[in-house]
Amino acid sequence: MFGPTGRKEKKLRGIDEKTPITNVRYVVVDTELTGLDEKKDCIVSIGAVRMTGGRIGLGDMFYRLVSPNKKLTADSVVIHEITPSDVVAQPEIDTVLAEFLDYAADDVLVGHFISIDLAFFNREMKRLYGHEIENVSIDTFALDEWLRKRLKSQAYFAKALPGYRLYDIATSIGIPVNSSHNAIADAFTTAQLLQRFIPLLIEAGVHDIGELLKRGKPFEGGDRFRITGDFGNF
Repeated sequence: MFGPTGRKEKKLRGIDEKTPITNVRYVVVDTELTGLDEKKDCIVSIGAVRMTGGRIGLGDMFYRLVSPNKKLTADSVVIHEITPSDVVAQPEIDTVLAEFLDYAADDVLVGHFISIDLAFFNREMKRLYGHEIENVSIDTFALDEWLRKRLKSQAYFAKALPGYRLYDIATSIGIPVNSSHNAIADAFTTAQLLQRFIPLLIEAGVHDIGELLKRGKPFEGGDRFRITGDFGNF
């Protein structure tokens, strides 16, 4: 089945589409990269946090550094603070991606501008396995946009955002953010964002995972944020 963009629609695996969003297992993920060109750049770390509904599994997190096949640049090191010496003895993406797939299992993937993370995952997936990642995914940016249009009276959405990046939205709804920028910290911030969104989504009429997938489709326009040359804090 193909969607309006011509891309093949992914289907839920092991989850009924009528499952309440409060019962679904999510894996909230973030990556750090050598840059934003998925044809040339590489993943240098993957961080993920598991959730069941709005409950964050603080004891069930995933964090791995990756030895990239491209030299780390000064610009990228400034953003994620991962240095060549940090990754020289780390496994390559082939190993780490397999570990992440085992961790994610059939859970719903969640990320902020997750289309960027998926582009890097899918490049490696096609190389290693001949297909894209099979998990369905949700973009917290898309959820924020959808909720802001429908719950304008909510205090969270009363003021205009200074920007649309993860830290802008998290700060606007009262989530404390750390000045450091790494995959596991950003995955945890994104998990807290989803945690805040779930009761608001229910208030707005989104009750099951089938409905949530329609409202949180990965934002393909993520590319427009790349023209600034700043790939931090997505």
